[in-house]
Amino acid sequence: SHLWLRGGFPLSFLAKDDVDSFKWRTSFIKTFLERDLRSQGISIPSVTLHRFWAMLANSHGQIWNAAPIAASLGISEPTARKYLDIFTGLFMVRQLRPWHVNIKKRQVKSPKIYLRDTGILHSLLELKTEAEVLRHQLCGFSWEGFVLEQLIRILEIDYPYFWATHQGAEIDLVFNNGGRMYGVEIKRSDAPVMTPSMVNALEDLKLERIAVVYPGNRRYSIHKKVDAVPFAEILNGMKGLFG
Repeated sequence: SHLWLRGGFPLSFLAKDDVDSFKWRTSFIKTFLERDLRSQGISIPSVTLHRFWAMLANSHGQIWNAAPIAASLGISEPTARKYLDIFTGLFMVRQLRPWHVNIKKRQVKSPKIYLRDTGILHSLLELKTEAEVLRHQLCGFSWEGFVLEQLIRILEIDYPYFWATHQGAEIDLVFNNGGRMYGVEIKRSDAPVMTPSMVNALEDLKLERIAVVYPGNRRYSIHKKVDAVPFAEILNGMKGLFG
């Protein structure tokens, strides 16, 4: 939970307490905006970029929509898109691409946006303690992004995707492993159950299996192709996730 709250930057993660960790991250954000982005030849005022980054934090785990961000900052949608690409190129943001299959349903074509480090996310949302994170409306999205980053790193997924239809079916992560497609659903709940989305994903995407990663400590079967998997088991890679 330390790693989730404080993120993976060593000086933030290893700080003596949450207050010191939060201070380090606040200072990192300031330096990043004023120095690192300048060195990339970006001359946009740091106040504007800070507001943009904070808006991305509030969109964390959601499908990218340039319109409200552009309107709020008084910039064009292509400019908002350019800012997003800058943050993505500097590894601060992940644009998770939509997977697309040849079915009759209308599928989502825009990426989902995640801040790659949850410590930075929590700083931009001004959340200093785990209790504050747990009370926040984005708590579930924050945990989803945290688990997603761990999965991509541990499983060494080169091409991660999500899948969603305009009818509301969705799966958080889909990827190819050895020529087969697998799905992961991330739920911050005590006892995940089968959902219509999972039924649709198994059928439409021809998934080999789905793992539902949750914060509990008991592994159990939800469906013949779906298991609820405790977060700790993702450390064992594909074997831990899919048995």
